[in-house]
Amino acid sequence: MLKSLLIANRGEIACRIIRTARAMGIRTVAVYSDADAKALHVRSADEAVHIGPSPARESYLVGEKIIAAAKQTGAEAIHPGYGFLSENAEFAQSVIDAGLIWVGPKPDSIRAMGLKDAAKKLMDAAGVPTTPGYLGDNQDPDFLAEQAAAIGYPVLMKAVAGGGGKGMRKVDAPADFADALVSCKREAAASFGNDVVLLEKWIESPRHIEVQVFGDSHGNVVHLFERDCSLQRRHQKVIEEAPAPGMDAATRAAVCGAAVRAAKAVDYEGAGTIEFIADGSQGLRADRIWFMEMNTRLQVEHPVTEEITGVDLVEWQLRVASGEPIPLRQDELSINGWAMEARLYAEDPAKGFLPSTGRLEHLVFGEADRVETGVEQGGAVSPFYDPMIAKIVCHGETRSDAISALAHAVSETEVWPVRTNAGFLVRALWSDSFVEADLDTGFIAKAGDALIPPSEPEDALFEVAARLVHDSTEPVHNAGFRLNAVPVHRVTLASGGETRTVDVAMIGDQIVSVGDDAADYYLPENTDAAVVTGHIQGDQAILFADGTAYAFDIAARGSGHAAAGSGSILSPMPGKVIAVDVTAGQSVTKGQKLLTLEAMKMEHSLVAPFDGVVAELNASEGAQVQVEALLVRIEAAAE
Repeated sequence: MLKSLLIANRGEIACRIIRTARAMGIRTVAVYSDADAKALHVRSADEAVHIGPSPARESYLVGEKIIAAAKQTGAEAIHPGYGFLSENAEFAQSVIDAGLIWVGPKPDSIRAMGLKDAAKKLMDAAGVPTTPGYLGDNQDPDFLAEQAAAIGYPVLMKAVAGGGGKGMRKVDAPADFADALVSCKREAAASFGNDVVLLEKWIESPRHIEVQVFGDSHGNVVHLFERDCSLQRRHQKVIEEAPAPGMDAATRAAVCGAAVRAAKAVDYEGAGTIEFIADGSQGLRADRIWFMEMNTRLQVEHPVTEEITGVDLVEWQLRVASGEPIPLRQDELSINGWAMEARLYAEDPAKGFLPSTGRLEHLVFGEADRVETGVEQGGAVSPFYDPMIAKIVCHGETRSDAISALAHAVSETEVWPVRTNAGFLVRALWSDSFVEADLDTGFIAKAGDALIPPSEPEDALFEVAARLVHDSTEPVHNAGFRLNAVPVHRVTLASGGETRTVDVAMIGDQIVSVGDDAADYYLPENTDAAVVTGHIQGDQAILFADGTAYAFDIAARGSGHAAAGSGSILSPMPGKVIAVDVTAGQSVTKGQKLLTLEAMKMEHSLVAPFDGVVAELNASEGAQVQVEALLVRIEAAAE
């Protein structure tokens, strides 16, 4: 068995490998760039070596520096993780030539599967079904157009050296072909240095099914069943699960058998994944599932396979790299329950999923079977690397159990001030189509804005934030915070361009329980969120509604003298009234804007706390007002 291992990676996967290596008694060496000097993987390893500036091309992608670090520290082997140099055959060969052990497949196996057209030809020869299309060397535009017509539109154009959704174009009609080809080739050349493309029949209801395979140096190859990775956004996986919903025993045997034949065709060693595309329009059928490509490394989503099989795939990698045979035979492997993984990204769904980087001032994960992460509270999300914060993994006896567990774990996740896709994930998990397993790779695109959480807080969250401020000495848990006898108390909050004064005594109470042994917690009856958590941070109340963060500036708080049921709207701070939107005697509804106050170089909209009538109006446009001046009084509507 290996005694020392260098991990040629960073973040979550480096921490994951270190954890297993330590359990096996293997000394670990981390490498790091300038940006990662204080990263979790650096502090978790037994030793760490600096390999260069923050950009990956000057550090994590420089094979010579990594090999030098291994020799410097006496590491026997190098584990590449995923990404970076993990599928670089030349780097793998350089590691072997340096007298080190490469924890991965043979360089020739990587090369064989590295180009999509060559890999498909190899699979055809091995009896593995491939998608109908054109894989030839002739790249003449007119010839390719003829092939596309013969295949039948729509067709999918793919760079043979592509990956990650780059160098791919769907072409719907002959008139679009020429422009798509130019664009695809240009992107392929820029991204991969290779502009050769192949053509495939476009699958109308595509599902992404992949099979985990594992080989050793003794000629053994096994599969560890399938995963469904159909939930994708712009060709990037979002939620993965194992096994695949709707997969019957006969289809599973056929697909997994094809995956084993594919691995044997390239004399495969170590962990790999055979990816298939399935036409799900008639359910999963063996004659409608075709080879797409092979990933010659450990996959990001490997934890779901580990959860249903009880296998530690990293341990297997290290044992096989040490020359041992695969620990289990095929007949000793079985599926136990259901597992799901959600990728928590530092990105803002409300702003087109733009990356959100910076310091993680507050980071709390919900209760899950596994949280695979490379960051912690006080750390940072760097602009130099992939913005994944964590993989949240849950296991259940059934698919429904796994969905429920994962949705709640993501709902309880709190990240601030970095924005995340947590709320987006929760909405995807609870959507009818996902729950009913009505899936294909276009699921997220078709759902559209329905999966995007509101960018501004709903009305009820002002009430939750007000109670949080009032009860800020109490700990905040799952669905709010513990109820106490509440005195009359007004809290003025500003969020999303609106300022509201909430009389805490007026908030209607609903008691809910969270968990079998949980105490009672408060949640307004009219909130849309299933889980609301939060905390006070400085002069802000930060709430997380199903994982989506909302910040409320605490403009004022005090005991007040208004009677319970008062609709007194007080000025939260000194300022100038710049607009009045109501008149005395006017009927208003809860949340309706009453007036706008300019203060501290910002505009604040003051809104009605409930349905009622404007009983008193003491504000006029242009007037200067002092803090807690009574501006409007609303009388509740008669019931």
